[in-house]
Amino acid sequence: MASADALPTWVWLATIGAIAAIFVFDFFTHVRKPHEPSFKESAIWSTFYVAIALVFGVGVWYFWDREHGVEYFAGFITEKSLSVDNLFVFVIIMKSFQVPREYQQRALLVGIVMALVMRGIFIALGAAAIERFSWVFYLFGIFLIWTAWKLAAESLAHGAKSTDDAYEPNGIVKWFQGHLPTTDKFHGAAFSVVENGKRFFTPMAIVIVALGMTDLLFALDSIPAIYGLTDAPYIVFTANAFALLGLLQLYFLLGGLLDRLVYLGIGLSLILAFIGVKLIVHAVEANTLPFLNGGQPIAVPGWLHIDTTTSLGIIVGILAITTVASLLKSRSSAEPAKETR
Repeated sequence: MASADALPTWVWLATIGAIAAIFVFDFFTHVRKPHEPSFKESAIWSTFYVAIALVFGVGVWYFWDREHGVEYFAGFITEKSLSVDNLFVFVIIMKSFQVPREYQQRALLVGIVMALVMRGIFIALGAAAIERFSWVFYLFGIFLIWTAWKLAAESLAHGAKSTDDAYEPNGIVKWFQGHLPTTDKFHGAAFSVVENGKRFFTPMAIVIVALGMTDLLFALDSIPAIYGLTDAPYIVFTANAFALLGLLQLYFLLGGLLDRLVYLGIGLSLILAFIGVKLIVHAVEANTLPFLNGGQPIAVPGWLHIDTTTSLGIIVGILAITTVASLLKSRSSAEPAKETR
């Protein structure tokens, strides 16, 4: 992995400012006027945001160097894939709370902004921990392998995820519902409303809390995953930010197609396990734990050294194979259903 070269403060400020401006643009272009985006609108804007992410990656490659450019693309593809997995839960939450389609954009945008803020905090904490304690890579690696095993086990035992699955609120959402004054009806896209002189939270506010808690849980996977591909906080942040940009449009673009990605969980589990192994190999080579080899680095076989370019190819290959296999599986399952009609 490349060293975390320090970038000038103005680069960070300019990048954060540009990303914030894009989110503001997204709000005024799509969210300010409540409506349900058409397939064409979602496709055009999804392509636009992916194009921005790719152009940014080319800029990193050209103005920084090739290695950081490859790290960015590997991180972006990984984070985008994990974001698609997030969409399953987003759809389930929207169905569970019966959010009107024309107001779902606003809820999603607020949830995505919350996700970016929380990931920014996690990225900063992760960078500080890595800089001081090299053994953090052991924790990241073990956590990703455990997550991969859990995801694969769930996929094999219960089958593919479905947007018809039931949503189970976590403790914070349940506390919010049980302890704060709430209404049962939506009042447009408002988060609160005054009734009989008393302020109540609307179901939209609860949806935002549910989306935020979901984003928090998904960040626990995504941040360690990308730190397995790069140790540059700037790449970690921008790959996450550009993966989240356009997620709103992707939500409406994919829609019912999510249920056809039957092997997505298997593919993501393979990617997380692969990155987890990379992290542990890196931790072993930089070992400082006193009870392992006397606190000295441990040499590993050369074939375990997988560079970022090869990692990018492996990640793209896994996603391509699982996507094609998913579509073929869905197609073969749909044909007998048609014949029985």
